[in-house]
Amino acid sequence: MAKPKHEKTFVDFDKPYETNVIGLRGIIYFGLGLFFLIVITFGLMWLLKDVLEQEAVKTKSSDNPLMLTKEEALPPEPRLQSAPGFGVEDPVKGHVNLELTEPQSEYRELHQQWERLWREGQKDPQTGTVISLSIEEAKRKFLEQNAGTPNSREEEEVLKKSRMIVSDAGAGRNASVRVR
Repeated sequence: MAKPKHEKTFVDFDKPYETNVIGLRGIIYFGLGLFFLIVITFGLMWLLKDVLEQEAVKTKSSDNPLMLTKEEALPPEPRLQSAPGFGVEDPVKGHVNLELTEPQSEYRELHQQWERLWREGQKDPQTGTVISLSIEEAKRKFLEQNAGTPNSREEEEVLKKSRMIVSDAGAGRNASVRVR
């Protein structure tokens, strides 16, 4: 029985094995279509990038309401490095550059500032009012107020009771006054 020539079949009954028929034309069309799709997408993204860059140049970056200020961009306290830009602001010396010094130099400079504040106190540079006193000045003012002596008989008794302790020698039977 002869096969009609207009019918296409993938199974040839005359051969003892199945023939492998690959649709090469479909694979080529799919590959070319995929290639052109990739090229067109790349071109559109390139144009979009140019448009976005031009738009960014037109608008200022400071107009962005979500942009963080310089203080907001800092990490939360405590910061391990107090010297932004490798320097420390000193009210007496001005800006101290610590760029080419050892890592401990920042601590040493800040320690000197704290020591000076401890010895001399601090005044507001604009108004000249005293912000903090030196330790010696604070002690002197405190003692001038006679804060260490009790003012009334009742305060003396409270002070005496607060200094009472139970001694070991009395086995807890009597209390004695602690002498400082």
